Amino acid sequence: MIEDSGSTGGATTAPATRPGRGAPAPVSVVALVDSASAVERELIGEWIAAGGLAAESGSAAPVTQIDLDAGAIATRLAGRRDDPLVVPVRVLWLPPERDGVRRVTFTDLALLTNPRKPNRLVQRKLLGRSPERHRVLTGQPAYLSELRLNNPEAAALHRTGQAEPFARAVVRAAVVALERAERSVIGDRYKVPQLVAEEILDSPDFLRRLEAIADAEDADPREVYRRAEKGLHELVAAQSRLVSDLFTQAMRPVHASTWKVDSDDSGLAGLRDLNRRYPLVFLPSHRSYVDAFVLGDVLARNDFPPNHVIGGANLSFWPMGPIARRTGTVFIRRSFGDDEVYKAVVEEYFAYLLSKRFNMEWYFEGGRTRTGKLRPPRYGLLNYLAAAVRADRVEDVLLVPVSITYERLNELGAIATEQVGGKKKAEGLGWLARYIRNQQHSAGHVYVRFGEPLSARDRLGAHGDPLHNPPVTIPLHSTNGSAAADDPARAEREERERRAVQRLAFEVAVGINAVTPITVNALATLALLGVQERALTLGEVRALLAPVLDYIVERDLPRGELGALREEASLAVVLEQLSLARVVTVFRGGLEPVYSIQSGAHLEAAFYRNSAVHWFVNRAILELGILAAVTADADPQPAAEPDPLNAGWDEAFLLRDQLKFDFFFPERKEFADQLTAEMLLVDPDWRSRPRSTRGREVLGRLTSSGFMMAHRVLRAFFDAQLVVAERLAARDPGVAVDRKDLVAECVAVGRQMLLQQRLHSPESVSTELFGTALKLADNRGLLTPADGPEARADLAVRREEFAARLRILAARIGQAAALDPSNRASLDRR
Repeated sequence: MIEDSGSTGGATTAPATRPGRGAPAPVSVVALVDSASAVERELIGEWIAAGGLAAESGSAAPVTQIDLDAGAIATRLAGRRDDPLVVPVRVLWLPPERDGVRRVTFTDLALLTNPRKPNRLVQRKLLGRSPERHRVLTGQPAYLSELRLNNPEAAALHRTGQAEPFARAVVRAAVVALERAERSVIGDRYKVPQLVAEEILDSPDFLRRLEAIADAEDADPREVYRRAEKGLHELVAAQSRLVSDLFTQAMRPVHASTWKVDSDDSGLAGLRDLNRRYPLVFLPSHRSYVDAFVLGDVLARNDFPPNHVIGGANLSFWPMGPIARRTGTVFIRRSFGDDEVYKAVVEEYFAYLLSKRFNMEWYFEGGRTRTGKLRPPRYGLLNYLAAAVRADRVEDVLLVPVSITYERLNELGAIATEQVGGKKKAEGLGWLARYIRNQQHSAGHVYVRFGEPLSARDRLGAHGDPLHNPPVTIPLHSTNGSAAADDPARAEREERERRAVQRLAFEVAVGINAVTPITVNALATLALLGVQERALTLGEVRALLAPVLDYIVERDLPRGELGALREEASLAVVLEQLSLARVVTVFRGGLEPVYSIQSGAHLEAAFYRNSAVHWFVNRAILELGILAAVTADADPQPAAEPDPLNAGWDEAFLLRDQLKFDFFFPERKEFADQLTAEMLLVDPDWRSRPRSTRGREVLGRLTSSGFMMAHRVLRAFFDAQLVVAERLAARDPGVAVDRKDLVAECVAVGRQMLLQQRLHSPESVSTELFGTALKLADNRGLLTPADGPEARADLAVRREEFAARLRILAARIGQAAALDPSNRASLDRR
């Protein structure tokens, strides 16, 4: 009952060993009997009488049986002056074995029985018919003196006549020990927390924090405690093994008929070993509501305990909410406002779960991606994790980047509607019915890939987090912000902590991207989106993709079953599947079928392409840099021989800065190394070429490589930036910008520019892309209104320069598109 970091109650210390050879035998033994029926009490009594407990404890000392109840323990155990060995005992009931697995099924539910908790009549029958379906279990024993050492504050209260706190601590430790014993029989995937809210509300440190909040708010401490209790019961996931079994059986067929799950499990054995010491936090990419089901199924098959999945309160509707809570979902309010009590409850619950080595999972992008690529991370929950590490509530936490990539998604229509200003439909019973109905169509593979785990303590420290500095003495979540302003040392510490968390989040995002595979649909849409509203024959699509496939192989990029794109027959199947999904349209009335993006489906097509677009960003930047170098080379030059590629490098770094809110770029030196590697792929001999002709030589190699990427990969992002830049330039620099209104204006004007062919694809008209363009403008100081004539004139000039730069980029991307072999071939035919 002396628990380790994986248990759920009491203080952490080394586990006690059972008395054995060389150890003094206990003078007496106390069996804490956890029984729910007379049958279970009889079984335990008979087992003890037959010497079962003596064999387990290694002692023939007399045994006293006490119910596992706080009142009984307070009365009969807490005040004892001897030092008995305390052993928790329970009967474990097992479901019948079906296909080699013991789990509850809907058949059991129809019979109105839970095989893990049979009623007393069923228990009596099982003793005669199926005796193999019950076990008498003992948890890790501990001497009474060890339990007191483990709970010093509760033991001190007992000495003043308050036995209940110590008795509750003993109950929690016994329950934890029995749960661990059960998992040794039924497997780690059934690891569930017990008595969580009770233990947190008994924590002296947490109670002191609530008292501090009450003092700061001049509130009644009892009212603050009541609010904390309500918040905890709202948060705590009441996991149920019965519900987990049934929910898995109900949902697995829904998704199994839709996707073929392809998971790389090669690193999971090592991850499971690490999980014996550290809690794991799985941070997946978020593309669909089905993500949690897919990942949960993969982890369950590999015997991981269920994750505590952090979800938004918008999904807590009936019946999903009550079911999800019993399968490990923690519903968190979207906004805390100034509720210091709720913030304290969330922070304490996070620290509690991590300190007890319960695994967690959340989607750190803050919501599903609407463009298909990874969104910028949100830092709120990572801040709670970092706080637990800084406070030494946990030795370390391992963050596991997870990529979940779908060949096809059946919910893309709604996502596309939201991108052009449509209102998201609220989750509810109608939404659930539509969701289940949409999963009835086959959608190919879903790829689940696990990145290298990151040590939170190591990475935070590497990024400058002070970690072991003395803790702050005022509330961490002070609402007025004045404390940090009046204390430069505190302000500097908080800034270092903030930057460290941001860099850690960046590393997680890079880890997700690094294992995200390129799918057949990503490449098929990449091809069709880059030919400017033209239809292609099957042979043209195949010819366009052939050099791209070679490039992927040469770089050894992670990929799905891309071999299907090399043969016309299997490529036709891929395109036909996209046609069934209403992303691609096929015209069959001519000499041969031709394929193009279906009218109105450009955003859906871009979603598939964008799942892999990060693998081609550096190539696209290289192309634009080379075009800039060639342009500079054409300008009048001084007498000394210049290197035109210098202008290309300058342009590449400018592009990196311009796209920093859309993609995750490494530090400047690593980025330069990556671009150099791209250059060597294009032209291995570029360094030895004459400086004056380097740019033109590399450009020739680029065009002869068989494909150009800039227009396929970056045009939509720059077009969206152009819309925002021009709308900003048209506004009064002295008037504050309302972001919501500006995005709505950009959607309307973007549609007009599309009709005027100033934009090249409907995918540019996206609230998501306009949002990141606004972040870029804000980062450059273009949103804050100017005060005074000179400042307003300066802001107007800078806004216009921003727009002019994007017009130059639009022209340069047009050059890249014209140089693309697929577009040149089209022009030659004309």
